[in-house]
Amino acid sequence: MADAFRIAIVGSGPAGLSAAGRAAQLGLSHVLIEKTDHLSDTIFKYQKGKHVMATPSQLVLRSDMDFEAGKREKVLGTWDEQAAGQKVNVRLNAEVTAITGTRGDFTIKLKDKSEIKAEYVILSIGTQGNPNLLRVPGGDLPHVQYQLDDPGEYVDEHILVIGAGDAGIENAVGLATDPAQRNVVTILNRTADFSRAKDANVKGLFAMRDAGRLTVMAETAPNKVETGFVTLDTRDGEARIRCDRIIARMGSAAPRGFVEACGAEFEDQEVKGRDGTVSIKKGVKKGTGIEFSSPDREAYPKLSPQFESTVPGIFVIGALAGYPLIKHCMNQGYDVVEFINGNTSLKPADEPILEDRFKNMPRKRSVDEWLAFLSGNVEILNGLSPLQMREFMLDSDVRAYRIGETVFEKDEPGSSLFAIASGSVEVSLPNGAGIRIPRGSIFGEVGLISGRRRGATIRAAEDSILVEISRTAALKLMAQVPSAKRVVNRISTERQLLQMFGSGLTPDDLREVTDTAEIMTVKAGQAIIKENDADNDIYVIRVGSMVVEKAIGGKPVFLSYLPAGSYVGEMAVIDGSKRSATVRAAIKSEVIKLNGDAFKRLLDGKPDLFEKAKKDMAGRQDLNAFVEAKKDSFSTVVDMYSSVANFLVDNGIGEATDVLLIDENLCVGCDNCEKACADSHEGLSRLDREAGRTYAHLHVPTSCRHCEHPHCMADCPPNAIHRGPDGEVFIDDTCIGCGNCQRNCPYGVIRMDKVPPKKPGLLSWLFFGMGPGPGEPDKKWSYKHADPGVEKPKKAIKCDMCSGIEGGPACVRACPTGAAIRVSPERFLTVSKLEKGDA
Repeated sequence: MADAFRIAIVGSGPAGLSAAGRAAQLGLSHVLIEKTDHLSDTIFKYQKGKHVMATPSQLVLRSDMDFEAGKREKVLGTWDEQAAGQKVNVRLNAEVTAITGTRGDFTIKLKDKSEIKAEYVILSIGTQGNPNLLRVPGGDLPHVQYQLDDPGEYVDEHILVIGAGDAGIENAVGLATDPAQRNVVTILNRTADFSRAKDANVKGLFAMRDAGRLTVMAETAPNKVETGFVTLDTRDGEARIRCDRIIARMGSAAPRGFVEACGAEFEDQEVKGRDGTVSIKKGVKKGTGIEFSSPDREAYPKLSPQFESTVPGIFVIGALAGYPLIKHCMNQGYDVVEFINGNTSLKPADEPILEDRFKNMPRKRSVDEWLAFLSGNVEILNGLSPLQMREFMLDSDVRAYRIGETVFEKDEPGSSLFAIASGSVEVSLPNGAGIRIPRGSIFGEVGLISGRRRGATIRAAEDSILVEISRTAALKLMAQVPSAKRVVNRISTERQLLQMFGSGLTPDDLREVTDTAEIMTVKAGQAIIKENDADNDIYVIRVGSMVVEKAIGGKPVFLSYLPAGSYVGEMAVIDGSKRSATVRAAIKSEVIKLNGDAFKRLLDGKPDLFEKAKKDMAGRQDLNAFVEAKKDSFSTVVDMYSSVANFLVDNGIGEATDVLLIDENLCVGCDNCEKACADSHEGLSRLDREAGRTYAHLHVPTSCRHCEHPHCMADCPPNAIHRGPDGEVFIDDTCIGCGNCQRNCPYGVIRMDKVPPKKPGLLSWLFFGMGPGPGEPDKKWSYKHADPGVEKPKKAIKCDMCSGIEGGPACVRACPTGAAIRVSPERFLTVSKLEKGDA
C-alpha cells in the first residue's frame, strides 16, 4: 500500500529543502523526495570549495533553514544537520517517473515501481539535469563535459570553458586559481556583455584575466571540436586553438516533457517520423497537465502568485519557476507551504522592496496588481510570469510622467531602455514635427544596441507611466526570455527600415516584410550574397560591415565597403537578375534578412520607394560597369587597390566609423600630429604615429577607430564611455582607471596614464626656454614638476576626434604636408575613386 502524505516535495534543492523544513515546523505530514543519495544535489554538484553567494543582499531570508554566504561544504553541512534536527522526512534514491491524479489525490510513481500518495505536490526539481548541449561537429566527443566537480583534479591541461554565466565563470576561475596546476584556461562568451553573471563573479574573472591567469574571449563561439583542438568563430574570423578538455556551461532548460505530463490526461496522437511515416503514440491532451508560458525551450511553467501551476494542487518553485537565486528559492519554499496550510495573507519577502518601487505612483495598487498591470500592458514583458516580474522589477524603475514632461534630451548619454505601460510619448523631429510611440511599445533601443547618445528628445505626449530598464537588466531580459528578445528585434528592425527607406512608409506598410524578416549572425569572411547566385533576398547590415567584391579575370576585385545601416541585394528584386557581386562580412556582423518576394510586393505598392531603390541600384550598376570597362586598361592598379582595401579591412577599418590614415609618400616624420594631439588634450597624446601597420604607401597609426559597436564600452563599471553626436567615442571624467576598456580594445589604441603637470605656454618656451616645448612632456619633466605628495590616478586615454575643438581633429590640422587624413570607410573604400585618381 502506498504511503500517504499531506505534502510531497519533489527535489531537495534549496527551495524543496526549505519547503520541507517549513512543513516539519508546522507539523504537516510530508515527504521530501530526492533521486540521489544526498540532499541538495544542485549545490552538491558545485565545484569543491566554491564560494556560495547570498544575493540579492537587500532581500531578507525567510526559511527554517539557515543560509549565509560561504563555502559549498559549509552550506551543505549546515543543511544536513538542520534537516536531521528538524526531523524532515527524507526519501533518498527515489526518482520520480510520473505524477497523476488531481488535487487531494495525487499519485507519485517512482522508478522502483513504488508509489506515494499526496494531497499536494511541490515541484522543486530545478533544471540542471537538462543542460543545453554543445551542438557543433565533435560536440559529442568524450573530452566535452557539462559538470565540474573538483577543479583540483586537472593538471597541465588546455581547458576551454564555454559559457560566461555564473557557473562558467566560477569553473574557469577555479581551474586557473592554483598556478601549480599549470592549466591554460580560456573562457568563451558569445556576446560582449556579461549580463547573465553576478557583478562579483565578473569582477573576479577580470581580476584573474588581468593577472594573466586565464584568457577571456568575448564575441566568440565554438565551431568545431577535435581531439586536442577546437576551432572558434571570433569577431575577426576563425581561430584554431589547443584544447584538451571542454567544460560546457551554456545553461539548462526545464525537463519539459516530464513537467507537462504532471496531472495530465493522455490521448492517442499521430506522430510523423523523419522518413514521413505516421505512427500513433500517447500524448498529453490539450488543456491538461502543467502549461508553459510559451513553446520556447527556455520558457517556464505558468504559475499563480502563490506558485500554483495550471494543475490545481501542483506547485512549482525554485529554478523551475524562473527564480534561480538561492535566497529567492528558499523564501519560495517557506511561502508555498504557508499558502497550502491556509496562510493566504502572507506576502512574499521582497514585498517591501517592491512596495517602495511603486509608492510614488499616481494610482494605489497592490504590488501584484502593479506587476500584472505592467506585464499586461508592455509587450516585452508579456512573456514573464509573476515570479519573473518580481525579480525583473528589483532591477528596474517605474515612474509617472506628466504631459509635456521630458523623458530625455537629444544627445544625452544613456543606454537604458524605456517601456510604455500607459499613455504615449512623442519623438521630436528636427523639422518641428513629432512621431507618437503608443502604449505597449519601447524606445531607447538604439542606445541599448549601439551605445550611441540619445538620438532625439522624447516627451510624454499625455500622462504616462514608463518603465526604465537598465542596460544590464535589458540584456538579461533578452537573454533569458526569448519572447522579449523577439519584440526588441522586431521593433528595432521596423524602425531601422522606416529610417532607411523613408518614402512615406508606415509600420503597417512594412508588416509583411518585418514579419518574415530574420536576424542572422554572419562570421567574418562569410558571404551573404554570392556572385551569379539566383536568390533575391535583401540584407540590411545591423551590426558590423560588409565588403563587396566582383570576380575580374579570375581574381576578386574589392568594389566597395558597406557599413552598418546599409542595405544590399535590391538589384535581384528589381530586375530579376542573378547576383552581380559577392558580399561578405568584413568582421563578425549581424544582418536583417528581408524576404525578396515580400519586398517586391512592397515596392510594387510604393512608387516612391521603388524609385529610391532604382536609384541605389543604378549606382551599383555604374560601379560594376566602371570596373568592367577599366579592367584591361589598369588591371594592375585595380589589383593594388584591392590589396590595399583588404589590408585596411584586416586592420580594423571594417568596424570603424572614422579612422586616421597617413600617406607615407607625404609624411616627413615631423610628429606635429602627435604634438598637436597632446597640446589639445592636457599634454597627453591620443595617437602613436610610428606604431601600427603599413601597406604600400598607406599607414594605419595607433589611433581610435570609433567603432560602430565599441568594444571598450562592453565592460565600463561607471559607464564612462559614450558616443557623441558626431559619432566620436569618448571617455568622460567619471573614469575610475580600471583598465577594462584598454584590455577590451582589439586595436591597442587606449592607454592608461596620469595627466602631467601643466606646461608653460608656447611663447614662454619659444622666447625663454621654459618648459618641455610642444607635445607630450617626457616622464622626467613630469615627475620633477608634479605636485609633491599628490598621487594622481591613472585614467583611460583615447582619441575623441577633438570633440568640441574648433577646426576639427588637431592631428590633421597640424600636418604640414597633408599626409594625415581622417576618413569614414564607406567614403574611402570604393574602387570608383580610382576614376578620379584619388585612391
